[in-house]
Amino acid sequence: MGKDVEVGGHEYGAKDYQDPPPADLFDAEELTKWSFYRAIIAEFIATLLFLYITVLTVIGYKSQTDPTHSPDQCGGVGILGIAWAFGGMIFVLVYCTAGISGGHINPAVTFGLFLARKVTLPRAFMYIVAQCLGAVCGCGLVKAFQKTYYNTYGGGANELADGYSKGTGLGAEIIGTFVLVYTVFSATDPKRNARDSHVPVLAPLPIGFAVFMVHLATIPITGTGINPARSFGAAVMYGKEKAWDDQWLFWVGPMIGAAVAAFYHQYVLRAGAVKALGSFRSNA
Repeated sequence: MGKDVEVGGHEYGAKDYQDPPPADLFDAEELTKWSFYRAIIAEFIATLLFLYITVLTVIGYKSQTDPTHSPDQCGGVGILGIAWAFGGMIFVLVYCTAGISGGHINPAVTFGLFLARKVTLPRAFMYIVAQCLGAVCGCGLVKAFQKTYYNTYGGGANELADGYSKGTGLGAEIIGTFVLVYTVFSATDPKRNARDSHVPVLAPLPIGFAVFMVHLATIPITGTGINPARSFGAAVMYGKEKAWDDQWLFWVGPMIGAAVAAFYHQYVLRAGAVKALGSFRSNA
């Protein structure tokens, strides 16, 4: 238990806060609870809806700006609209599922929270499986409804753009995912929530904005992955060689970015290493 007081001459009333205990690596009792399976279902459905709306947006934009069908090359929603679709859907879906599953909707987020001991290993594994299956099904719905457009306009699959090296693409995915996962940690930090309780902050909002801003920056480079399930689902349904050639970028980059964000927040900003050392010394 601790207290945190706003510095800089303004005291807003100290609020007690308590960090939840670290999650066990494996919790057998968790597997017997309906809430565990309900959360997995929520992750599956949320990722399905996320891919369905966002991939439809990408394909719709490409079809509207195709010179063989439309003389207006400035038509469609543009990169700004695509970024809004991704960020807006994350805002909506995190808001809907946060109280059920935590609203991960992204294997990189789940991996980062697992490294920070926020979720158990079975939960992290089942979330990632559910997210990947949901992504495949979401893209499958798009392909079922608009097969011709889906195949013609790339199926929303992430690919490294021409003119960029694989190192540049990997760096874009690492930094973009770092921004997202760092925002997730900051927006859900119990210490921050206690300290800033006088400022109502809806956690899904900054998370959605982080996704929006990262898409604005990296769509021209990789189409913006920062979510391995999103990249995997689109590649499975599209099935073209280029999408699979670059697939490793959209797993390795996000996982590295999530790991760095987890370490930075837990051990630098929250001084986890210092606290652990202090506890060791006091018990010595």
